[in-house]
Amino acid sequence: MNAHIKLLDGITLIGKGNTNHWIPMDGPEKHGGSDAGSRPMELLLIGLGGCTGMDVVSILKKKRVPFTDFNMELNAEQSEDYPKVFTKIKIKYIIYGDGIDDKDVARAIELSETKYCSAMEMLRKSTKIETEYEILKK
Repeated sequence: MNAHIKLLDGITLIGKGNTNHWIPMDGPEKHGGSDAGSRPMELLLIGLGGCTGMDVVSILKKKRVPFTDFNMELNAEQSEDYPKVFTKIKIKYIIYGDGIDDKDVARAIELSETKYCSAMEMLRKSTKIETEYEILKK
C-alpha cells in the first residue's frame, strides 16, 4: 500500500492512496490552515469505522440477516498533551430491521474485532476500544 501527499496552501494537504482518490486534509486557521478539510486524526477514526463497518455489513449479508439500514457512531477521547493520541474509542453499531437475532450481530462484530479489521488491531495496541450495538426497528 502506498500514499502520496501534496501541499496545496498553508497547511492544506491532499492525499491519495492506491485507489487514486484525493482526500483533502486541513487544520484550523489559527495554525495556518483554511479549515477546508478533515483533520488527519478524524480520518484515522473514520478509517477505523469504515474498516469494521464494512466487515460487519459483509458478515451480516453473508448470514442473510434481514437488516434494512446500518449506521455507526464513533467517539474518541484524546490525551491532553501532545501528541494528542487516542486514549479510548467507543464504537456503537446501529442496525435497523425486523427479525434480527442479537447473536448474529454480536458474532459479526466479534469477527471484525478479532479476525478481520486490521485498523482495529493496530489501534488496539495503544488504545482502549469498546464496542456496543443497538438493533432498531425501521
